[in-house]
Amino acid sequence: MKNILLLNLGSPKSLKKKDVRDYLNQFLSDDNVIDLPKLVQQFILRCFILPFRPAQAKEAYEEIWTKEGSPLILNTQKIADALAIKTGWNVKIAMRYQFPSIKEAVESFKKEGINEIEVVSLYPQHAMSTTLSTALEVKRVVNKYYPELKLNFVDPFYNHPDYIKALSESIKPHLKKFDKLILSYHGIPMRHIKKSDVLGSHCEGDISCCSSSNEAAHKCYRANCYHTSKLTADYLNLNSSDWMMTFQSRVSIISPDWLKPYTDKELNKLPDEKIKRVGVACPSFIADCLETLEEINMRGREDFLEAGGISFTYIPCLNDDSHFISALEKIISPQKFVIKK
Repeated sequence: MKNILLLNLGSPKSLKKKDVRDYLNQFLSDDNVIDLPKLVQQFILRCFILPFRPAQAKEAYEEIWTKEGSPLILNTQKIADALAIKTGWNVKIAMRYQFPSIKEAVESFKKEGINEIEVVSLYPQHAMSTTLSTALEVKRVVNKYYPELKLNFVDPFYNHPDYIKALSESIKPHLKKFDKLILSYHGIPMRHIKKSDVLGSHCEGDISCCSSSNEAAHKCYRANCYHTSKLTADYLNLNSSDWMMTFQSRVSIISPDWLKPYTDKELNKLPDEKIKRVGVACPSFIADCLETLEEINMRGREDFLEAGGISFTYIPCLNDDSHFISALEKIISPQKFVIKK
């Protein structure tokens, strides 16, 4: 039987302003998120973000919070439960920030006498602010509390055929509802792309580079997003004019230069380009959360319709979809697969 640690980003413990502030403080104090000198990072955080952002974030969370709590945590637990039922594996969840914590999961494995686990970050695409940050934190916690525990990290699965199939099949029933499919990914500062370039010669977004399958592309977030998008479009038999890749959730004070095009800007201008019906999926998020439910399905919908759009179709994240649970089993199990170019 495999022992699995499923990881996601995190969420405030509750809607109390203090809990929202604690979450943002921990998240944005991560050197792989705001990758600036510590004094500069903390100056920005304490002078320009924490005095204002918690109240704004609290209002946004109130729009999507459920009686049971955070949608992100609930959906992640549903994924874990579905995977455990399907496979018989011992599956636990943890969040990179706040609760349930990585420390709690590691200590639980220790109490059970488990000496080896598979570590699965529910981020399909590699980024220093997600997969790298999470892996480093898991290693730190394990070294401190259970150094005997063997860790097997599962690679990002942005191009795994079964993930592409699950994502595509979730989109397929909606295709007749819109004229253009928007694949909206979480944005990151451009400097993160440069820092992640293992070859040291990044082209800063040229599609010929993003479409390659070399070592740099495998570690490049934008290239990962492009491969996910292109493989999904190919699976759905979409022409290049039928879909577009965009990036959301930028925080300008962290960096003025983020991956483009911006989702919100595109939603505002598409109606002027005679695109009146759009469908939006968010492939960098496996579980529905604040960024998908509030930022896209609420604010994004409102912006598009106010700009002159007629129809906005939000396509939910995979969550505990049966196709994805089957895909996740194959992603975790050691199987060889062909990478489509």
